[in-house]
This record gives sequence, structure tokens and C-alpha cells, in this order.
Amino acid sequence: MSDAIKHECGIAMVRLKKPLQYYKEKYGTAFYGVNKMYLLMEKQHNRGQDGAGLASIKFNVEPGTRYISRIRSNQSQPIQDIFGKINHRINGVFEENPDKVDDVKWQEENVPYIGNLFLGHVRYGTFGKNSIESVHPFLRQSNWKHQSLIVAGNFNMTNSKQLLNDLIDLGQHPKEFTDTVTVMEKIGHFLESEVSDLYLKAKEEGFNKKDASPYIEENLDIQRILQRSAKNWDGGYAMAGLLGHGDAFVLRDPSAIRPAFFYEDDEVVVVASERPVIQTVFNVPIDTIKEIDRGHALIIKKNGQTTMSPVLEEKPKKACSFERIYFSRGSDASIYEERKNLGKYVFPEVLKSIDSDIENSVFSYIPNTAETSFFGMMEAAEDVLNQQKTDAILAGEGKLSKERVIEILSKRPRFEKIAIKDAKLRTFITDDSSRDDLVAHVYDVTYGVVKPTDNLVIIDDSIVRGTTLKKSIIKILDRLNPKKIVVVSSAPQIRYPDCYGIDMAKINDFIAFKAALELLKETNQYHIVDEVYQKCKQQEGSEDKDVVNYVKEIYAPFTDEEVSAKIAQMLKTAEIKAEVEVIFQPVSGLHKACPDNLGDWYFTGDYPTDGGHRVVNQAFINFYEGSDKRAY
Repeated sequence: MSDAIKHECGIAMVRLKKPLQYYKEKYGTAFYGVNKMYLLMEKQHNRGQDGAGLASIKFNVEPGTRYISRIRSNQSQPIQDIFGKINHRINGVFEENPDKVDDVKWQEENVPYIGNLFLGHVRYGTFGKNSIESVHPFLRQSNWKHQSLIVAGNFNMTNSKQLLNDLIDLGQHPKEFTDTVTVMEKIGHFLESEVSDLYLKAKEEGFNKKDASPYIEENLDIQRILQRSAKNWDGGYAMAGLLGHGDAFVLRDPSAIRPAFFYEDDEVVVVASERPVIQTVFNVPIDTIKEIDRGHALIIKKNGQTTMSPVLEEKPKKACSFERIYFSRGSDASIYEERKNLGKYVFPEVLKSIDSDIENSVFSYIPNTAETSFFGMMEAAEDVLNQQKTDAILAGEGKLSKERVIEILSKRPRFEKIAIKDAKLRTFITDDSSRDDLVAHVYDVTYGVVKPTDNLVIIDDSIVRGTTLKKSIIKILDRLNPKKIVVVSSAPQIRYPDCYGIDMAKINDFIAFKAALELLKETNQYHIVDEVYQKCKQQEGSEDKDVVNYVKEIYAPFTDEEVSAKIAQMLKTAEIKAEVEVIFQPVSGLHKACPDNLGDWYFTGDYPTDGGHRVVNQAFINFYEGSDKRAY
């Protein structure tokens, strides 16, 4: 993607179902779980490079022994940083106790991070914050193991303020106003409530205080705790938690906005944000990996029993399509095919743009994430050219010479690697003109393959702000002197902010929104902007369920093609000699390519939760009032 946008995070969980001695005997190390967590997190580094954290829990240690270990980092390579420190700690212990290298029981008592249950997290910093306090997992510790809570998630709540007020109504005094703290404290409150009820039952049955703890741990109803905790959550989330005594859960939102996959056999239960990560790390077939159902929690009790339990009423599945277009690892079999189809389904519009002149067109892509969509566009171009060859041969009615037939058959679409992303250039000069000149050199191009009579077609994953296209890519492509530059987005026009985990919060950042405003001015319809603002303001006090997305009215007077044409005008600066056209994937093409991920609110404004409609209206109010605040 030419415009950088950030994704919230990724989660990884491993629950070892056998005693640690088993893994020592079978795999040669009692650190099997730590090693697998490193691989699960490293293979999800695409989901977050600003911070990483790991927590582990030991099951079978004596009181007075540390049973929870946690490490977090916000260094430049956080995953390597935390596991480097873990290895340093472990190696230090063995250097002092070389006779204990094979003593698993001693290791379990004395070596940090060796354990039975692990939770890892990788994150991107949002809101400009990347302090160590913002890095997951979060820990809510207690002297009672069953009340110690560790939480990490891939999520964003649209109603954080309401959740904070809910805590205050419960009599709490939250230490800070963040999604993670409010969510953790809500779970913690109902965890304490459940424990209190169970303790009273244990007393009634004659248990003393010491013996009540195992009773509480065995009978703790995680499903009930989550049902009470998540009742008012509005957002997209895959929320993972560990309890100090060994229970674990991963809760997925009712619309399945955020992804979560799991695998279970007689040795492990594994959860990750991405399916191919589990496939690769555990070398298991694709059909053995399942999705956590929407509105359900995967609950793993300390005794190893795993259940998929309903927590919230399921809503229509609106899994985030951006996961498929851009963020998820393209090595997943389904994602790879879907990204190819995105390139294939947008090609008919490309063909119109170049007047079906494949012979005089060069096709390429914006490195590196658009490469798979490019393969799909290649296949579509080859299919069209093959049909053109067939038509030419049939038109000859058998009278073509051998040389002519060979000439027709030898034609190939011209696929080239045109744009090359250079090493990141540091814009250390402060004045704007110098900075812009440096930005223009972020990409380089391959010279000598484009002729002045050629169309140059280049595909990108999506176009968000258009900044890099305008300041760098189109300028440098124009140096090749093509007749026409066709910029193709494999995604539809991004028109509305996301509030469920992708860092796209400000509506006036989007080039599609800016284009619509320009069109309103040109057609003397800018009064619509004022009218939409008044309608949004009138809804400020309304309950989320009653809020309407009036921002759709900004785009309503214009076709998709008109907005695309205006975007092309805005991207073409005065010095660009070539004609510039911009083509976007239609929403219907997106749905056809990604049939199981129909979450499309950033393209259509159809938010899957009530809070989304409030957020988009607030984003518009912020724009209108000139406020740089985020809408959530």
C-alpha cells in the first residue's frame, strides 16, 4: 500500500495440555511453549511492530513461588527484544545451575517463562502513544490466583466513555481512560463477583478458606463472567484472557469484525489472529484450524476441557475486508486466492481505460503488498489477449500464413516490475519543499521498458490519502514518458473512518472525501455540507441505536466514476505530462472476491455496530469545526 496505515495488533495463545516432562522427552526441551510463542508472534509481526508482550503462567508450583511472568517491549524490534531478554534470563539460570539442565521439575519451580499457558501480543501504537504502559498483555494481579487476570486483545471499542462510566457506576475509580483498562476492569469486577458467590457456596458446603480455592477454580463460570462483562461492548474485538490458576478464554465480537483462529489436539490448544501462522508453526492441515464463532468465547479450563460457548447474540457476519485486502498474511490459501480475484475482477474497467489495447500497455504494481492482486490482473489480461488471438485467427478463415499465425500467437501481455521501493529515506530537512523532494524519491523506477505510445497500468491495494501517489509515485512514473498512467486500486474508494481497529480516524484525510467536497463546490451543491453538519449536530445527544449516518449524503449526488475522475485530477500535478486515470474496485467486486468478509463500512458507510454511526458523524463534525481530534 502506498499510503501507510496501521493496524491494531495480533494475538497468540498456547495452552500445553501435557506435563512439561512430556515435551522434554518428545521435543527435547521443556521450553516448547516459549519456542512456539516466539514463532507465532514473529510470524504475525505484520500486525504490529511498535510493541510486543508475553505472559506465562505455571500451574504446579508451591505458594511463595512466582507463577506469573510477564515481559513487554516498545523497542524498535520488540519481539526480538523480549525473547532476547527471556533467553538471557534462562541462560543465566542454567549457567548458575548447570546440573539442572535436564531437571524439568526444578526448572518449573525456578526458571521464569517456563509454564503451561502463554499469551502473546504484537501491536501498532495509535493516538500517537507508544509508551510501555500501553503495551499488552495487561495484568490485574491478586493474592488469590483465581482473581489474577491477564488480558490482551486485537480490538477497539467505540463506546469507551460509556464503559468508563459503567465502571464508575459500579463504584470503581479507574486509573486511566483506555479501552484495555476499562475492558480489563469490567472483566475483573465480574470475576470478583463470581468468586465471591462461589466462596459463599463453598462455605455452605463446609469448605475452609484454604480448600475453597480449588473449589472456586473448578466451578468458575467463565461464560457467565464474559456475558456480564461484555454486555455493553460496542466494537470489533478478539479479546484474550488468562486467569492465574490456569483458565483461559478468547472472546470474539458478535459481528466477527476481528479475526481469531484456533487449533486443538491432544498436546496443545493454540489461538492466533491468522490461520497460516498456526499452519506453519505447528505443521497442521488447513482443515484442522477453525474460526472462533462470532459472539462466542473459546474457553479452556485448567483441566484441559475446551468449549466454544455463546456469550453475546450473533449479528450478521461482517468480518473486516481490509484484513483480506491488506493486513493478513498472504500465505493463507483463501486470502491468496481472494487477493488474486481482486485484481481479476477490477480488470474489465482497466480494459475500458486502455481501449482494449493490451499490446501497447505495460502492467505493474506498487510493491510489495499489491503483488498478489497483480497476479490476478495478469491472468485476466492473458485471458483477454488469448481471446483476441483466437478472434484474429478465426477471422483469417484458415487463410493465414504460418508466419502470421506465429506472429499472432507470440503476443504476450507486458508485465514488468516498474516501481521499486527504496530503503526508507529519512526526511531530516525541515522545510516543506526539501521534504517533498525527498518523499518523491521513496520509489525508483525501471527505465527502458515503457514507450511513449504505451499505457502504464499500475495496481495498488488501496488508495487512502493519495499523498504518496501524488508526491512520489505518479511523478516518478511520468519520467518514463508513457502516453497514459492508469492507477488501479484493488479496493473500493475509502470514504468513511474505521473505528474497529484500523488507524483511519479522520474523514478529511481521505482523498475520496476531498474529491466529493470539490465536486460539491463545482456543482454549486456545497450547501449539502452545512446540512449534513446540522443533522450530525442534532444527533449528538441521541442513543447510538438511533444515530443515522448522514455523511453518506456528501457522496450521494455523484457516481463512483465521477469521484474517481476528480481524484485523478487531484493527483495530477502541473508538471505531469501523461494523462492520469484512477480506477477503483467496485464494492460488488470486493464482495465477490471476499465472500466471507463482507465488512465494508469504510467503503459504504454501513457500520455493523451502532457505535460506528456515532463515530462517523463525530468525525464529520470534527472536520466541519476544524478540530484535529479523533472521533473515538
